[in-house]
Amino acid sequence: MEQLTHYNIENKQQKFPITIVCDAIRTPENIGMCFRISESFGVEKIYFHENSPSLENRKVIKTARNTINQIEHDFYSDFSTTINKLKSEGNTIIGIEITDKSINIQDFNFKNHEKIVLLLGSERNGIENVDLVDYTVAIPMFGRNSSMNVIHSLAITLYETTNQLAK
Repeated sequence: MEQLTHYNIENKQQKFPITIVCDAIRTPENIGMCFRISESFGVEKIYFHENSPSLENRKVIKTARNTINQIEHDFYSDFSTTINKLKSEGNTIIGIEITDKSINIQDFNFKNHEKIVLLLGSERNGIENVDLVDYTVAIPMFGRNSSMNVIHSLAITLYETTNQLAK
């Protein structure tokens, strides 16, 4: 068995109709990893709140690993306006959040939606206005902790979403 390097691997390089909205993510490493994981899963665009760490932040650049220029991104100032604009463009807004209406991620049919927005809440407070989402999905957990890092949640959700959409 031989371990492969970046030079030996050729990915399919497929884009999916997925947009990420980061609701007031404040940690530079999470911003950088959002770029990296979103690029890996063929996300079309990412929105960050204007108060998120700068894309020139050293930690953002380091964790993004050259993906900042590989994925379309923009900034917003008003959460509600941005979500309503995306809805008017035909997107289904899916919050990655634990609510009393959350659907286990593996039970949610992502293929029923043409354009998807995956909404990430802030590290501390979750989604600013959960009433604006069309659905919430939750990742079943089996340990004592009831939550995980926001980017780990994004990675798991993107895996499930693209796995369903690719079929």
